[in-house]
Amino acid sequence: MSVLMKGFAAERGDEIALVDDVAEMTFAELDERINRCINSLRGAGIMEGDTVAILCGNCSQWFVMALACAQTGATFVPINWHLVGPEIAYILGDCGAKLVLTDFRYVDEVAKALDDPQCSAVETALVVDVPSEGRFRNFDAFVDEGSPSEPDDQTFGGPMFYTSGTTGHPKGVRGSMTLLPPGTTPEIYQLVAASFGEMVTVPGVTALCGPVYHSAQWAFSFLPMIGGSATVMQHKYDSAGVLELIDKYSATNMHLVPTQMKRLVDLPDEVKSGFDGSSIDVVLHGAAPCPPAVKSSLIDWWGPRITEYYGSTEGAIVTLCSSEQWLAKGGSVGPPLVNMEILVVGDDDQILGANQEGTLYFRSAMGMDFEYHNAPAKTDEAHLEPGVFTTGDVGYLDDDGYLWLSDRKIDMIISGGVNIYPAEIEGVLGGHPLVGDVAVIGVPNDEYGEEVKAIVVPNEGVAADDVLISTLASHCRENLAHYKCPRSFDFADALPRTGTGKVLKRKLRDQFWEDADRRI
Repeated sequence: MSVLMKGFAAERGDEIALVDDVAEMTFAELDERINRCINSLRGAGIMEGDTVAILCGNCSQWFVMALACAQTGATFVPINWHLVGPEIAYILGDCGAKLVLTDFRYVDEVAKALDDPQCSAVETALVVDVPSEGRFRNFDAFVDEGSPSEPDDQTFGGPMFYTSGTTGHPKGVRGSMTLLPPGTTPEIYQLVAASFGEMVTVPGVTALCGPVYHSAQWAFSFLPMIGGSATVMQHKYDSAGVLELIDKYSATNMHLVPTQMKRLVDLPDEVKSGFDGSSIDVVLHGAAPCPPAVKSSLIDWWGPRITEYYGSTEGAIVTLCSSEQWLAKGGSVGPPLVNMEILVVGDDDQILGANQEGTLYFRSAMGMDFEYHNAPAKTDEAHLEPGVFTTGDVGYLDDDGYLWLSDRKIDMIISGGVNIYPAEIEGVLGGHPLVGDVAVIGVPNDEYGEEVKAIVVPNEGVAADDVLISTLASHCRENLAHYKCPRSFDFADALPRTGTGKVLKRKLRDQFWEDADRRI
């Protein structure tokens, strides 16, 4: 049996472990699939220290592969399924993946990526729900070839998430769970899972209704599973369907982003009235500011079960803010966890006092830290000193030690809870022969918080018209995931720049945000 699942398989083997849009899987069935997958991975030459990339929708096979890697010593890299061929190719090449798993929805884009020379390290390509054909082997057939016997010498393998970079390419975040020494045993996951019991019900049932490639959705489903929780999931978010999922499987925990919260609140009264929801213990939300009216409405409907957190892929969870705390201090993201220290640092690198705004730095009492894969300069830039790091946010601590966010120092847009870095989009648009100069900014959007706008200076002799907009929009769709593509284009004769040539993004943004009651 697999180290992490054998206890649940032996004691609760008939209980549901995973539910996706297609089928249910018990703990006993999951344990067998993990054993077979580990043995098949080893048969394919995947050993401790190797890298496996997973670009699948929310499905049971995603968890089988990730749990197998977690006990094989392989780093597993979740990839955003909205990415297109060139974006996928960069990540596969940068992480050095030897094996990639995808599904029928994304196999065409992964195939395009594998044609790129930078993906030459990929030796095995697997696909879910598609028969073996060409370079792709059917995943279930691959797993079936493995022995169901318990693999020997199981070792720890951690995740590496990619977060888009301000310099145009995404960066792999190697956190504490991917920096452990070779030979670490998988049981370390059980210690991490136990700590999650302070935030969610473990064992319980997690309703997963956001993409598991996101570090938060992964953490609040995968880690509780290691503590004995089941995960029931949707691939494509549907508010009414989420309510049915919660009631059908008595879900205790879930994670939401503000856009999902708004869509729940906006459901018709007749749909809301049919929802029981008594099983839910906690709903965690984060990733972006939630409009107070939306959050208040959800608390009124579901009760004080809504807990906000502040964190990042790099720094994990930093603060928690319960419904009661938020109602008392609306706008704060709460006090830091007992194991986290927040430092507010001024432009002169000096520590600031209460109610003084500055760049936010964090230090973990557990010694947790991170580095950016293949990017030592970016790692250094994010650290004030070893173990003290920032993600670029600006804010302050009040007299009670509660954290308030006020701005983002780094050039980033958050739309629907998803981080979007303008440099990637500017790199695509700036390379088009009709574009002389371009800046990408975030502007207010009532549903998503922010949306992407491109401000373009056409090349000399190029008409600034709808034809140019259509051409540039098509160019973006061919080279960028859809959520990164600008929702609107404006034209300018020139961009405001400093004497050193840096675009004054604040000056561009201010005209769109002057009537908003927020800066982010």
